[in-house]
Amino acid sequence: MYIHKLKIGNVELENNLILAPMAGVTNQPFRMVCKEFKPGLVCTEMASSKAIFHDDKKTNRLLNTKGEKRPISFQIFGSDEETMGFAANYVSKMADIVDINMGCPAPKVVKNGDGSKLLLDLEQAERVIKAVIKNSTVPVTLKCRKGWDKDNTVAVELAKIAEKAGVSAITIHGRTRSEFYSGVADLEIIKEVKQAVKIPVIGNGDVVDEDSALRMFEMTGVDGIMIGRGAFGNPWIFERIAHFLETTEKLEEPSKQEKLYIIKKHIKLAVEEKGEIAIKELRKHIAWYTKNLKNSSEFRNEINQIETEEKLLQKIEEYFKTL
Repeated sequence: MYIHKLKIGNVELENNLILAPMAGVTNQPFRMVCKEFKPGLVCTEMASSKAIFHDDKKTNRLLNTKGEKRPISFQIFGSDEETMGFAANYVSKMADIVDINMGCPAPKVVKNGDGSKLLLDLEQAERVIKAVIKNSTVPVTLKCRKGWDKDNTVAVELAKIAEKAGVSAITIHGRTRSEFYSGVADLEIIKEVKQAVKIPVIGNGDVVDEDSALRMFEMTGVDGIMIGRGAFGNPWIFERIAHFLETTEKLEEPSKQEKLYIIKKHIKLAVEEKGEIAIKELRKHIAWYTKNLKNSSEFRNEINQIETEEKLLQKIEEYFKTL
């Protein structure tokens, strides 16, 4: 059976489907909406170790998990041992798991030597891993890519280094940094990582529905899967995949009433957390929720002019009545 409990260090997840950490997406309201559909683990947006070290208020808000169901993984990024050790100690007081980011391809991250740039310096990567493990009071995991580019495929080597250092699980995204999110995730490299280490390996990349989840499990033998862009506007994905892998039956698509309920709940949670400034941030989520629905592009254009919760809810109600 592909769906099962998963132990990461001393933390037992109810299942092995995980919401990926995604900058600008997996904030508290989105995590809470996803939790309705029972992923085994959710992750915070990645937080800069330097920002944590310097007590940056904006970064501290990213780490707010008050009122959320556990467990939660806190992801940190950075490339020097001092700030990563400090950040690990700081967040492990709040986290169930601390995750090290060695996969982010964003230019503003890699230009500082962080994220996937560490795939070009495995000795420094090892030092960072050891500093995090030494300073964390909870299990440490690592998320990385296949490598920097096709000439630098280092995932297997890094996984072995991480395991030896004491990492409790590793997530591998089957693309290089140079590919960003283009092309197709390489399931073969994920399989190679799984075969190379004894710690749990979590597969990531292109899991967008029941069939792609089954393919990831079948082709790689991973212990769990991490879902990123497949959850955009689609928090139901966790429940749907779990049901399919347990029964071989696909659930019906969410009704428009259920979709409307979740959108309104997401808006309410976001405004409660941040006030009406959250309305602008919600535009992309509403666009994802309504993608491929009738007249959705015109609806999105109208949404993008709205800045109050009352008008937004009114416009959404009106739109759903036309469907």
